[in-house]
Amino acid sequence: MSMIRVENLTFSYPSSYDPIFENVNFQIDTDWKLGLVGRNGRGKTTFLNLLLGRYEYQGKIQASVQFDYFPYGICDKNRPTKEILSEICPSAEDWELLRELSYLEVREEVLGRPFFTLSNGEQTKVLLAALFLNDGHFLLIDEPTNHLDMKARQTVAAYLKRKKGFILVSHDRCFLDGCADHILSINRRDIDVQSGNFTTWFTNFQRQQESELAQNQKLKKDIDAMKKAAQRTSAWSERIEMSKKGNGPVDRGYIGHKSAKMMKRSKAMEARQQRAVKEKSRLLKNLETIEELKMVPLSYFSDTLAAFSEAAPISGGREVCQRISFEIRQGERIALDGKNGSGKSSLLKLLMGQPVGHRGTITVGSGLILSYVPQDTSMLKGSLAEFAEINHIEETLFKAVLRKMDFSRTQFEKKMEDFSAGQKKKVLLAKSLCEKAHLYVWDEPLNYIDIYTRIQIEDLIKKFSPTMIFVEHDLAFRTNIATRSISLAAE
Repeated sequence: MSMIRVENLTFSYPSSYDPIFENVNFQIDTDWKLGLVGRNGRGKTTFLNLLLGRYEYQGKIQASVQFDYFPYGICDKNRPTKEILSEICPSAEDWELLRELSYLEVREEVLGRPFFTLSNGEQTKVLLAALFLNDGHFLLIDEPTNHLDMKARQTVAAYLKRKKGFILVSHDRCFLDGCADHILSINRRDIDVQSGNFTTWFTNFQRQQESELAQNQKLKKDIDAMKKAAQRTSAWSERIEMSKKGNGPVDRGYIGHKSAKMMKRSKAMEARQQRAVKEKSRLLKNLETIEELKMVPLSYFSDTLAAFSEAAPISGGREVCQRISFEIRQGERIALDGKNGSGKSSLLKLLMGQPVGHRGTITVGSGLILSYVPQDTSMLKGSLAEFAEINHIEETLFKAVLRKMDFSRTQFEKKMEDFSAGQKKKVLLAKSLCEKAHLYVWDEPLNYIDIYTRIQIEDLIKKFSPTMIFVEHDLAFRTNIATRSISLAAE
């Protein structure tokens, strides 16, 4: 056991005037299982890169461990998987690697296959297994769940729970609850470390914010009251002082004493007021507001909007899942369930009329308007204004939605290709929310999206009850949103 100490850490990118971190101090134990959380663009991946020594910074980072980073870069993916893993963990015995793979429910035969032939989920699992076999290393795991289906997420969470000595960046609440024993949160003004899983941390964070809001409101009222009282007392003092003049024979000593007493009281109130103002300024530094979003789902003239009949996507001349039949009815929110590669995204593309090989029929209601959030964001290039114009959405409304999703105004001036993965996904979500539609078709909409925005989207859907069909592996989101699930069984 040893400590990683961060002292007076200050860092900003050369192109930015605003620091990502400023005089940050904390320490963590190398035996902890740390979940790292924070808004998109708040500096989670940047912090991991600072630990790795990739950027220059002010302050100190002291650590007696060597850091490894996931996802691990593979130069030549044509090589056999075992050869690649042997380079990552050269001191590990074969039996140790096989033991780790068994924990992750990965078959031994993958070791003999070229790495590129492994599914994204298999690649994630074998790389984690190899990296954890480097004794004495501390693993920095950056969003491993984006290529994992729900079952694989549960398997990897159980695997990580067996381990110690890592920082895990994830926005999946159930995943974090399943494996983290401490939470490292990058807040608006500081970095905080707390013992417990995500639910424990989030409950404490909400209570703290509620307490600070109540305290802030009380101080605001106290300050207003003291300000008015100080003004009254000062005015009384002045009137008393003026009464010494032009009023015939008066006890000027008594009047002067009374005036001085009132002035002293006024000064004391001003001092109390200043202390209250100072106390108030310490509050709400890390306040996270979840602003209310809006959408305009359209009502369809028929109860049935679309139907799949004995449908199955085709890949490589074969059906990728068992044929499936179901209808999408008004008011439903259908979650497509199944392993990676079982055809979930392909079914959504078929619904959108895209040219995907398939068997069976897909029927879409006459005049049905659909709004689509694709899984891929690589097409996002150029400015937000250009994107709004191309997609026939009102630019002002579009940017207002992004602002509510925690986009800064300076972000509006950047090109979308320079956005983070989470910010790109927010662009696609904001576009969909600006569209009036009968049916919303969302394909893994929450990839890379921060926890606060996930909750924001959940609240939105609960309020406006749009008809939806979606693919999403975030268990908390699915539990809160889906009215029913359709399971796809692989062939």
